[in-house]
Amino acid sequence: MGDAWQQNLIEDDEERLLALLRAARRVAVLGIKTEMARGQPAYYVPQALQQMGLEIVPVPVYYPDAVEILGQKVYRKVADVPGEIDIVDVFRRSGDVAGHLPDLLAKKPRAVWLQSGIRDDRTAEALARTGILVVQDRCLMVDYREVARSAAR
Repeated sequence: MGDAWQQNLIEDDEERLLALLRAARRVAVLGIKTEMARGQPAYYVPQALQQMGLEIVPVPVYYPDAVEILGQKVYRKVADVPGEIDIVDVFRRSGDVAGHLPDLLAKKPRAVWLQSGIRDDRTAEALARTGILVVQDRCLMVDYREVARSAAR
C-alpha cells in the first residue's frame, strides 16, 4: 500500500475538491457556535452553507444547553449523528483537532474539512490512512459557493 493514503489529502487538486463538493449533501459542523455568536465564522459559515442547500448537522463543542442550532437537532459527538455524513467541517483550533480523532474515526465520514487557518498534519495523516479525504486550511463556504454558482449556470 505504501503512500497511497496521501491520495486522500486534497491540497491543490481543484478537480478532486470540486468532485467532493458536488457530491456533498450532508455536512456535520464540529465546533459550530450558536446564534449568539452570529458574527463569527463558526456560525455564519454553516448558516450560509445551509442557505446554499446543504443539510447542516450541528455538533457544538461548547453550549451544553443548546438542543437546536440553525433549526437542526444538536449532537454532542460526530459519532452520535445518525446516517451518512459527507463532510465534517471543523471549527476548532489546530491544537484541538487531534482530540477529536477517535470521534471522527468512529463515524468515518467521507471527508474531514479543516476550516481556514486550521491545520494538523498528523491528524490529517491518521484520517487519510483510513480512507477519509482531508482538506486543510480552506473555507468550505468559499469553495462551495463556486460549486453552487456553476450549478446555477
